Amino acid sequence: MKNNISNQYTGTLFIISAPSGAGKSSLIRAYLEQKNQYPAKVSISHTTRAPRPGEEHGEDYYFIDHDHFESLISDKAFVEYANVFDHYYGTSKAEIEQSLLQGINVFLDIDWQGAQQVREKMPQSKSIFILPPSLAELENRLIKRGQDTEQVIRKRMAKAQAEISHYHEYDYVIINDDFNTSLNALNSIIIAASLERDKQEVIHQSFFTKLLTHNN
Repeated sequence: MKNNISNQYTGTLFIISAPSGAGKSSLIRAYLEQKNQYPAKVSISHTTRAPRPGEEHGEDYYFIDHDHFESLISDKAFVEYANVFDHYYGTSKAEIEQSLLQGINVFLDIDWQGAQQVREKMPQSKSIFILPPSLAELENRLIKRGQDTEQVIRKRMAKAQAEISHYHEYDYVIINDDFNTSLNALNSIIIAASLERDKQEVIHQSFFTKLLTHNN
């Protein structure tokens, strides 16, 4: 049966969290680079920090000033936001909803605290936690990455243990031991979301109508 996705079909918001070094960004990137039945994108956050070298407005972040950000807070424009080292970071609810209404799945890369805010405001979202196969392997990955000092790695490891303790709050858990296996698991979760009854009724609306119509 041919799939003709209706204009009424809405995408799914996938909240994805993981400790640094667990492979979350690599999995999302690999998913987006492959051919997928349903379009997907990564949510772009607003921030008040200055752009880093190579970062572009509208691609990496939406860079705005403090006054503008605080006005958006007052307008309840964010599905979640946080102040990190005196810089605001937030996710626009309107932008996510616009993408979902266009039938686009949205990946939201946030920590467990942000995930709690989003689940409260958008309970229809699906949440995924990416785990390393072990803390020793996580530390090894951070060392091999070569981006942090030994002191920073120790801080990341301490933070990782605190983050991992919240895995039980998520709908799905992927243990990223083998990358291809983990990517297949991510694919399966996204396909499963598209197979939920309410979405299938939209995708195959005419099919269900004909199936349930009694002709003598």
